[in-house]
Amino acid sequence: MLRRLAHHQPEGFAFTPANQAWAEAQITKYPEGRQASAVIPLLWRAQEQEGWLSKPAIEYVADMLGMPRIRVLEVATFYFMFQLHPVGAVANIQICGTTSCMICGAEDLIEVCKRKIAAKPHTLSADGKFSWEEVECLGACANAPMAQIGKDYFEDLTPERLEWLLDELSAGRVPVPGPQNGRYSSEPLGGLTSLKDHDSGRTQYNASVQAAVDIGDSVKRIDGTEVPLIVSWLKKAADAAPVEAEGVQPAALAAPRDGTGDDLKIIEGIGPALEKLCHSLGIFHYDQIAAWSPAEVAWMDGNLKGFKGRVTRDKWVAQAKLIGEVGIPEFLERAKTNDY
Repeated sequence: MLRRLAHHQPEGFAFTPANQAWAEAQITKYPEGRQASAVIPLLWRAQEQEGWLSKPAIEYVADMLGMPRIRVLEVATFYFMFQLHPVGAVANIQICGTTSCMICGAEDLIEVCKRKIAAKPHTLSADGKFSWEEVECLGACANAPMAQIGKDYFEDLTPERLEWLLDELSAGRVPVPGPQNGRYSSEPLGGLTSLKDHDSGRTQYNASVQAAVDIGDSVKRIDGTEVPLIVSWLKKAADAAPVEAEGVQPAALAAPRDGTGDDLKIIEGIGPALEKLCHSLGIFHYDQIAAWSPAEVAWMDGNLKGFKGRVTRDKWVAQAKLIGEVGIPEFLERAKTNDY
């Protein structure tokens, strides 16, 4: 299936302060030089914050991780978990259309979505509250037909029950997820025939439904208001005594020469976030980077917060020297094959 970015895009994207802290914490999970491994968690958090994944959000994550933007776009377009078009402000209804659900009436549920939301999938309802799509098997075959709404499954659905669910959600109420026909879980419709003692002392709902009920909201997105978001490994790092980076700090400039710095983003591996970080350390020009000694490279590698080891990994010094020797046009040609 061809997956393209939405035609209309917002002007920009930024994580909320709490989500930014969460994202930075995720990056610390991975070894130095492997920050790109956090791309899926960060993309997912961006989608949770906005409801869908916009081009500015994809680029923001790419810059934060120091990745070429095309690489992050490849991830976003490959995985169907990422919504590339705006979704309903309340919920995106995902109807399972695979064999068990299809046999049990998924097509009737789709007709409800067409009538009450929009004639075509990935289209907002007139009030902007809902969108819908047909998805592959969600693994609840014993409770077919079903739909995923927000973070939870709504199973054993009928067209009438789905209409009721949409009305409830539209009114700002949160229906109880799980089986919608009175079943506790996925036991036989006629009732338990064995292991009947599991009924004693059980919670009101099965475990996943009970968790959703306890939280009190199945469709709320993670927008950064769910503080505290401090994760254990980030707190431990903050509490630990600071470790002095090895090496020698390169000579820094208070400001770029002649008031204009070089475009450091020409260097492969430096995005807007890293360029800004370099500026904060007094690095504005290619010739500064080209002149770094091994000790100065070691210092920079240890002081690029969130991007440690990036100078060595992406060969900044070799690239900067080549720019000085052959100029930017020839450098860009060689950079296509990493010939530096």
